[in-house]
Amino acid sequence: MKGLPNLETEHFHLRRINMDDIPAIFDYGSNPNVSKQVSWVTHQTVADTRAFVDMIVEGYEQGTKALWGMELKSTGKLVGTIDFVTIQERHGKAEIGYVLSEECWGKGYMTEAARRIITYGFEELHLERIQARCFIENEGSARVMEKVGMSFEGTMRSAMFAKGKFHDLKMFAIVSEDYLKCRNNKIQSCE
Repeated sequence: MKGLPNLETEHFHLRRINMDDIPAIFDYGSNPNVSKQVSWVTHQTVADTRAFVDMIVEGYEQGTKALWGMELKSTGKLVGTIDFVTIQERHGKAEIGYVLSEECWGKGYMTEAARRIITYGFEELHLERIQARCFIENEGSARVMEKVGMSFEGTMRSAMFAKGKFHDLKMFAIVSEDYLKCRNNKIQSCE
């Protein structure tokens, strides 16, 4: 996505990541409790993290990545990322993905960031549908999806091959009509 904007929430500056973020990304990327929740493998070395950041920065330059680093306003520390993993402009849909440092779990931070990205997707990109998937055992991620107004659409059996095996995934989504109803009625689960 060309021209990825910086976005703001109450607690975060959502911005492009850069090489200066490698230590912070390695900090959570090397934590097995974090990586077990996502499709990528635990970062074993700083070189693993550098390769990830290189790929993202190259994607920014090519206009193919829409990944925001989540920098806490209070500390200036990068504690996670959130992105449009895919954007299908022709179909007006996108999928979001995210990861958050374990020290920040349970504070509502990912819900806050996801709400902002969803708002951006519907109001600035004029998407029709935003979806997200998670491993069936990742209850925290499923709760985030519900809190941002997404509806559970079902379980996709053997939908992803990661870490040497196939995984079932929960699928959640919100469409523009439901987003607008939530926004116009100021429903908490969509704000």
